Amino acid sequence: MTQFQTILFDLDGTLIDSVDLIVDSYHHAYQMHGLPAQSREEILIGIGTPLRSVFGRMTDDPVRIDAWITTYREYNLTHHDARVHPYDGTVAMVQRIKASGHRLGLVTSKNRAGALRGLAMVGLADVMEVIVGADDVVNPKPHPEPVERALTVLDMPAETCIYVGDSHHDIHSGRSAGTWTAGVTWGPFDRAHLEMAKPDYICDTPRELLELIGLR
Repeated sequence: MTQFQTILFDLDGTLIDSVDLIVDSYHHAYQMHGLPAQSREEILIGIGTPLRSVFGRMTDDPVRIDAWITTYREYNLTHHDARVHPYDGTVAMVQRIKASGHRLGLVTSKNRAGALRGLAMVGLADVMEVIVGADDVVNPKPHPEPVERALTVLDMPAETCIYVGDSHHDIHSGRSAGTWTAGVTWGPFDRAHLEMAKPDYICDTPRELLELIGLR
């Protein structure tokens, strides 16, 4: 088994359950700006990519995109603390990995401020050695740049790193950066969805991920 030295995590759908809030935030923005409604399934496909990328599929007008993002974030932040919580076992899992001496980082499509707020909500604000958000890169996931940036900051090799996420965007980003990849099924996407992205591993519980890393 590969001896993993660095563990990089996605945030939404992986460590914290914010998926329903994200979906509702999109619905609110679409309604407020008279945009065509989208189904939950259509919205889920975009989770894991930045807001600018999602809204950019609807227009190339930066002023309109900025207005839509502002509306989304106002709703999201207003309801954030009441609706975001960790998945069962994820906080203890991350703390166990940290205590074992592994290098830890967060690679998310949220902006840095939003990521820090989410981590603080679940008591993990001081655990990550590096945080790479959408506003830290030119090319967001599924491009390899976010994962590559985290590894550069940590000065760690890709071949001993595993990137853990809940979506195909995470798997593609990690693989393209040369890391191992693990998809988790406790988020919004099931095993069948993840298998299409061909991750190196799929974990159904935080305990399985710990065992994969070599921890008990």
